[in-house]
Amino acid sequence: MVIGFDAKRAFFNRSGLGSYSRNLLNSFFRFYPENKYLLYSPHGKNKIDFTDQENYMLRTPEKTMHKIFPSLWRTRGIITQIIDDNPDVYHGLSSELPVSLEKSGIKTLVTVHDLIYMRYPGLYKAIDRNIYFGKIKHACKNSDHIIAISEQTKDDIVKFTGIDSKKISVIYQDCHPSFYKVPDEEMKKKLQKKYSLQDEYLLYVGTIEERKNLLSIIRALEINRLDIQLVAVGKKTPYYNKVISYIRRSNIKNFTVLDTMNNEDLPAIYRMASCFIYPSVFEGFGIPIIEALVSEVPVITSKGSCFREAGGPGSLYIDPYNPGELAEAITSILSDKSLSDLMVKTGREYAKKFRAELIAEQYMNLYSKIIQ
Repeated sequence: MVIGFDAKRAFFNRSGLGSYSRNLLNSFFRFYPENKYLLYSPHGKNKIDFTDQENYMLRTPEKTMHKIFPSLWRTRGIITQIIDDNPDVYHGLSSELPVSLEKSGIKTLVTVHDLIYMRYPGLYKAIDRNIYFGKIKHACKNSDHIIAISEQTKDDIVKFTGIDSKKISVIYQDCHPSFYKVPDEEMKKKLQKKYSLQDEYLLYVGTIEERKNLLSIIRALEINRLDIQLVAVGKKTPYYNKVISYIRRSNIKNFTVLDTMNNEDLPAIYRMASCFIYPSVFEGFGIPIIEALVSEVPVITSKGSCFREAGGPGSLYIDPYNPGELAEAITSILSDKSLSDLMVKTGREYAKKFRAELIAEQYMNLYSKIIQ
């Protein structure tokens, strides 16, 4: 089988869509090496060298104009190269497809990750919302099939685009294989020193933005007067200033932000945490939850949205707008080792459904079905 991919995110985005794309492609390279993979990227000089496999071919703009205007190439100029390559199927990994590709006769799929900007329009500029939604509407209408990364996202696609649910399959995400590795004591001590980590700490991973609701954790610690380090790993946005202002007013000391962490260190940071907290208001899926389950850490996350799909029966679910409820959940885990151990055991078992080989198999079965 010859499969083409929009691989821009895999080569240029370090998290989010980039992680999804890299994990999926590496799974294909590993478990289905007999296939031929065409990776379309707007630049030959990529920022992220994400694989040591050789069973793929990189496709970049050929015309000078498209090299100068890569966004034009991704939306329209790429068509000629795709038609010349004639893959069995072309997969848009990041919620979009080239304009008019449907006229080529080549089978297409698109992965839609979320429509958060439609549910929470106030968090996005109007021009950005229109661009995002325009791309998704076009891709959903013109693709042969749609992949949603959660049942929540599938419901949103149907609600906001009017697409028939029969055209949509739900396939969850996996996480990077490094999260399955257990760090030795020497590595733990090294990282504790490197990042000033205490023996016990709570962990938050995600962009520090309003929707992901880091401030709720700060308030929960204040409510129950919990003297334990909170470590937040993620990129800062203007919302970070709001968090810091609250911390200063409340005279909270035990707070650490790691916004420039080496990704290779992150799995061990998860493993050493006493608890992982993800109080986001809404997500398309919530891959950090899977990373925490695989890392054998108790998880507290939000009620509603897609969070139970990711967190399974072993996680604790709270109202993200109720810091008191979150405070009680944190206290329960820290004070009850039997509860913590049960959550780890249940989460580890649930996380087996997200193993890379199972996810890759679901995609391959869908590709085969589409091209029949």
